[in-house]
Amino acid sequence: MTPEELYESIVEKWGKSYGLQVRRIQGKIYVQVMWKYLEQASFPMTDDEYFEHITTVANYINGWNNADAVRKFIEQTKERPRLGKAVSIPIDLGGRESEWEI
Repeated sequence: MTPEELYESIVEKWGKSYGLQVRRIQGKIYVQVMWKYLEQASFPMTDDEYFEHITTVANYINGWNNADAVRKFIEQTKERPRLGKAVSIPIDLGGRESEWEI
């Protein structure tokens, strides 16, 4: 999954350039689609910082061999990012979660 594919899948699904976070929650790893987006005046990143961050997240997803699972989750979910509620995409590491520092 290229950074461009990740970006396009988010914008195509939800219509905005939502921010992403990688989080460990109760021992499991998730890519979270946050409720703030690049087009907001209060968004904490510049365009360049945003795309650099998207590149980092895409590299994690590829390193975890989860590109297809993330792509499929985004396509199929009915959830939407909204104030205070991120969309959490589970990352399956086959029991290797402890190997990753997040």
